[in-house]
Amino acid sequence: STSQYGDDNLQSMIVGTVMRKIKSRTWKKQRYFKLQEDCMTIWYKSKKAGNAHSTFSVSDVETVREGHQSEVLLSIADEFPPDRCFTLVFRGRRGNLDLVADSADEAQSWIKGMKKLIENLENMGESEKLDQWICEWFKKADKNNDGRMNFREIRVLLKMMNVDMNEHHAHRLFMTADKSQTGTLEDDEFVLFYKMLTQREDVLRVFQDYSGDGQKLSLRDLEEFLRDEQLEEVDGVQQLAMELIERYEPSDTGTKMLKAMSIDGFLMYLASAEGSIFHPRQQSLYQDMTQPLNHYFISSSHNTYLMEDQLRGHSSVEGYIRAFKRGCRCVEVDCWDGPNGEPIVYHGHTFTSKILFKDVVIALRNYAFKVSEYPVILSTENHCGVEQQRVMAQHLNTILGDKLLKSTLDGKIPVSFPSPEVRQLKGKILLKGKKIGGLEESLNGPVEPEDSLTGEVSDEDEAADIDEDSLHSNSLRRMKRSTLQFPSCGSIKFIQFNSRSFPQKSKQRLSKELSDCVVYCKSVHFSSFKHSRIHSKFYEISSFTESKARKHLREAGAEFVRHNARQLTRVYPSGLRTDSSNFNPQEMWNTGTQIVALNFQTAGVEMDLNDGLFGQNGRCGYVLKPDFMRMSERSFDPEVPINREGYRPLSLCIQVISGQQLPKVNIKESSVVDPFVRVEIHGVPLDQAKQETRYIDNNGFNPVWYDTLRFTIHAPELALVRFVVEDYDKASRNDFVGQYTLPFSCIQQGYRHIHLLSKDGTSIPPASLFVHVRITNLV
Repeated sequence: STSQYGDDNLQSMIVGTVMRKIKSRTWKKQRYFKLQEDCMTIWYKSKKAGNAHSTFSVSDVETVREGHQSEVLLSIADEFPPDRCFTLVFRGRRGNLDLVADSADEAQSWIKGMKKLIENLENMGESEKLDQWICEWFKKADKNNDGRMNFREIRVLLKMMNVDMNEHHAHRLFMTADKSQTGTLEDDEFVLFYKMLTQREDVLRVFQDYSGDGQKLSLRDLEEFLRDEQLEEVDGVQQLAMELIERYEPSDTGTKMLKAMSIDGFLMYLASAEGSIFHPRQQSLYQDMTQPLNHYFISSSHNTYLMEDQLRGHSSVEGYIRAFKRGCRCVEVDCWDGPNGEPIVYHGHTFTSKILFKDVVIALRNYAFKVSEYPVILSTENHCGVEQQRVMAQHLNTILGDKLLKSTLDGKIPVSFPSPEVRQLKGKILLKGKKIGGLEESLNGPVEPEDSLTGEVSDEDEAADIDEDSLHSNSLRRMKRSTLQFPSCGSIKFIQFNSRSFPQKSKQRLSKELSDCVVYCKSVHFSSFKHSRIHSKFYEISSFTESKARKHLREAGAEFVRHNARQLTRVYPSGLRTDSSNFNPQEMWNTGTQIVALNFQTAGVEMDLNDGLFGQNGRCGYVLKPDFMRMSERSFDPEVPINREGYRPLSLCIQVISGQQLPKVNIKESSVVDPFVRVEIHGVPLDQAKQETRYIDNNGFNPVWYDTLRFTIHAPELALVRFVVEDYDKASRNDFVGQYTLPFSCIQQGYRHIHLLSKDGTSIPPASLFVHVRITNLV
């Protein structure tokens, strides 16, 4: 494949280069890196460690950053010039690879070459991707690298690929694929063998139901299928059928000329984005973005600087970069007085490592608007004295420049939020924090400094919240008396969770400079919904721990929803979640809370829901709330959705047909998964439900269920649907295999594929589920 690229950079990557791999100021080791002939794999080994080597696939690399763009490379900036440095950023939670080449030219070769390879991958069609995936498996199993494999080796490979199949059947296909009759399969013969093995009976069945002659779908057959099964709009269905044939019918068959579709083209269509369960139209920016800012759910991160847990975790600017990459639009920073007059960021009263506030602001400037141009809210938990607050304000002003919003849009006193769409808010960072006085005073002239410089600087001191939370949790009373056990450093006596070990909220002074940076997001203490209704300004925002929010939800759900139609609210995880676990965000979205802050660094169902909700609308980080949550005169109580005006329940019927190439969970070569599918509905309490298919013995390759699951959905506008595949285990907990979450309102009906994601939310091609979906009115 090298000749096809005919590219000097790739040629020199294939020859290979010695570069320094950098892990810290003190850990710098030489490694020999080279691109394999397949132009898909990078091979590297250390200079001295005998024959030990490692590889990674180009498809694992998300992007290349040039120069000193990682903390590690910044820490050695005095030693190596930026033109010799670059960083490979991997998908998911894998750490970056920081490299220094011997010359700027060598660095450029790798930077340009990697970018080219990543681009080639992104432009690949579905069938090329599948061939690519098959070839990668073939190479993994071809132990002696001779490019051919006998039947015994193929059987081992099938086990690795999660296939446990009838040996007789496999052998028959092996003989057919062995065109050269050598008793072994070469790579292209293996692709053929694999394709025969994976013939989709389930898809063939549907194809033959609609095909007039059992051989092809004529234009009319295809139109009928699109109209009756896929429920495509009747008007454009003929045009759509022609486009699908044009796009997916392989050109080397005569079918395209006849304006018809073969089984291959049909499968290609069903496996494409258009055949996906997520409506492509809703994956792009499709919502009205001209509503006031508080009418949107906003993708929000908590303790953004942490990469792990809250007691000893690593603080890093990388946390912000990763959150922005996922479309996050509200990030958090905890500031404390640091040495040399420079404010630092870390999780107070714990052993988490520390980073400079200044570096966080630089990361904001560089990464905040790469994925979305809509405004970013910087939520500050501020513990600094007046001196370092001034330094914070100075950094915000000098580093962000005009990216920091410093005044209302037209210099007038506004009565409601501007929309994310207005030109003056795009690409802007809004500081959320305490403010001296209100917007009115700051626009009407200077505030008298004496009377207003005291006040709580931070409304979200988690240390103080722990006291409140621990009242909710008896188990903690026991913890207070004991000490926390740490796995590696024994028991540490001074982290006792009693109120004395944390400073109480003090009336700290607020610097005018920092106060002036706060415009539309003034943090205020919440007293009651009634008090807010009478006294609050729209730009005042309160924050609740999850337990406080739950209490309000139970006691006054409709009141909470109405409050959020007027103002912004932020809900964040309890201070007791020292492991950085998350609460269920759905509960909070049900109240119309816009800023539901989650620990982005922790994978699990909660982040799946967050990714699911914000996977729509161009992943821009803003999702319009349902209309009944945007008007303060409408009444909606999430506990009793039946009472709302315009209540129309729906029935969701999902037939889970089959699974394809599910990834192995167990590393043991001999084990194969026993998969089952669970469909979960997350929404208002009445909608919360889950149902499962039966499990299939020993088949992760092409399990077939044909099991039907039915749900009633009372508040479809708020519901999310999560598909989970697990490996059934009688004796212990089922292992997670893959999942996919999407908003109920974005589902395409008919025969659809669901392309599964890993625990981290990254794709795991070609793993998928094949389902049939029907949504009907109940009333």
